[in-house]
Amino acid sequence: MWVPNLPVTIISAVAASAGAACIYKDFHGGPPYDRDVRADGKSKTVVITGANSGIGKEAAWEFANRGAKVFMACRDMEKCEAARREIVTETRNKYVYCRPCDLASTASIRQFVERFKSEEPHIHVLVNNAGVMEPPTRVTRDGFETQLGVNHMGHFLLTNLLLDTLKASVPSRVVVVSSSAHYNGHIHKEDLNLTRNYDARAAYAQSKLANVLFARELAKNTLDAGISVIAVDPGLTDTALTRHLPMTRSLTRYLVYPVFWPVMKTPKIGAQVILHAALDPKLRRCAGDYYVDMKPVEPSKEAQDFELSLWLWRVSEKWTRLREQPAQPAAA
Repeated sequence: MWVPNLPVTIISAVAASAGAACIYKDFHGGPPYDRDVRADGKSKTVVITGANSGIGKEAAWEFANRGAKVFMACRDMEKCEAARREIVTETRNKYVYCRPCDLASTASIRQFVERFKSEEPHIHVLVNNAGVMEPPTRVTRDGFETQLGVNHMGHFLLTNLLLDTLKASVPSRVVVVSSSAHYNGHIHKEDLNLTRNYDARAAYAQSKLANVLFARELAKNTLDAGISVIAVDPGLTDTALTRHLPMTRSLTRYLVYPVFWPVMKTPKIGAQVILHAALDPKLRRCAGDYYVDMKPVEPSKEAQDFELSLWLWRVSEKWTRLREQPAQPAAA
């Protein structure tokens, strides 16, 4: 049977469905953090890793828009500079800087810290945001499994090298970006690099569990120092972090990705948990607490194992050579 204006009807139905999906997506994503809370540069210097894209870029934009002095610690300087120019133009905050920092290289991390300390006496917020998820490569330049190396070891070293500056800047905060994947994670004490039976998903979950364990141990070690430590989960967010997953590759993307898209947060909404953890006055005494959608949530049982967090801390110290002084150049 012929239906009058069938093409128009189909187009209208598709448009209505798309509109409904967008409305649901915005509703599901959650509210933005209080827009009235400021972070003016005279009182807030922020360092954020992985700030050239995704929630890192959006968080950097938000900090800059609220008046903070922002240091974008990134691996790719070309992308970082493009993001920095965009942020400066839109927020009219000229105190936004790009600095090279490759979390897959302990040498690069040490160079970043050395330069930062030569330029800035304070750091009020450190956001350990950069991450990788199920990448094809398996080891960093220092021989760490890539996800463990970038997501945990790199941030462990960075935070500890900046700890004296954080203590000199109290009240200060460390925000560690983790994930609900940590609930499926397990610390493989006998094979931390997963060299005997490598599984990318298990490696990612392990690295996210390591994030929470690190936050809790760091909080314990700085309990009387005036440093607030918060681990956060941005939730399922539509960023480049998922670029290695099957659902975002080849034809699979067009079949599976649309199913997940309505329940995925935008990067701007995903970044709100970082803003909340970094700026909310009520969180100034957090000690390794885990927050999801700006609400405290109990992490996994393994994440609450204090003996395990201490073990991981000591192993991380050894692997990153935290206590070793870098070699000095020979005198001329």
